[in-house]
Amino acid sequence: MLFLLGTKAWAQDPQFSQFYANPVYTNPAFAGSVNNGRIVMNARNQWPSISGAFRTGSFSYDEHFDAINGGFAVQANYDEQGVGTLRTTSLNLIYAYQIPVTRKFTIRAGIQAGFMQKTIDFGKLLWFDQIVATQGFINPTSEPNGNGTILMPNFAAGFIGYSKSFYGGFAAHNLFEPNQTFFNGAASPIPRRYTAHAGLVLPIIRDRNELRQVNLYPNVLVKMQRQFNQVNLGMYANKGPYMAGAYFRQNSVNSDAFILLIGLRTQKVKVGYSYDRTVSAAKTGAVNSHELSLAFELKKRVPRSKPRKVTCPDF
Repeated sequence: MLFLLGTKAWAQDPQFSQFYANPVYTNPAFAGSVNNGRIVMNARNQWPSISGAFRTGSFSYDEHFDAINGGFAVQANYDEQGVGTLRTTSLNLIYAYQIPVTRKFTIRAGIQAGFMQKTIDFGKLLWFDQIVATQGFINPTSEPNGNGTILMPNFAAGFIGYSKSFYGGFAAHNLFEPNQTFFNGAASPIPRRYTAHAGLVLPIIRDRNELRQVNLYPNVLVKMQRQFNQVNLGMYANKGPYMAGAYFRQNSVNSDAFILLIGLRTQKVKVGYSYDRTVSAAKTGAVNSHELSLAFELKKRVPRSKPRKVTCPDF
């Protein structure tokens, strides 16, 4: 207990190992970056071996519209900690404007606005003054309960630049650091989160038949949120519709996890699974994490002019 009195703990926003399979969450500038409408669903179960671990879900719909020269997206997120003790939900609207710089290079700039709701079940919290030595948690607590539910606005912005063989971008979330306290008069801002990402498309086997093409996609993602810094570095490859890859996640203090992923990508459906193997000292209790992604491209009328599609940063 004396040691903990002098220790600070830092947390960060929910993360996804398949960050390009959840593009609008990674960077709002990805809204409308494909030729058709797109529905994306993601589910992550982090450290299921620990009771009350993190369960996170995300849903988004985005599409390009000629009338607004850009993409529009609706995105919702859900995060649960401590078997429902703390829940976070958010709903966001996103617009990304397309800027054709040259015939081969395009920039998209996106803005995001929405609301975040946090709910805490004070009835699931246990306090020292409830303890009766021979019977356990019996007494009522004198600890004050705060507001069980809080609602706050939240904003984000980002941009991406891309050509046929390169893509990279930068995003900032929690722009105005909303106050997430459950107690009146207290201050507990959510730190601003910065994300930088980049990748390449390297053709290994070229063929007119897409089923025989082989491409390699090396990419990197860097996140910073107050005292927390993290790097995801790796690559994936595809042969026709099949994909497989590996990543390594490192933060500023220690190595975090080795990530394996497999996926299937057709013209209309994309599905991916990733397995995180913890390599830090936490591996004794927090052994692994699992993540699923599912995306559908929707059929729509032929537009007057196709958007400049971002080349395949899916997983």
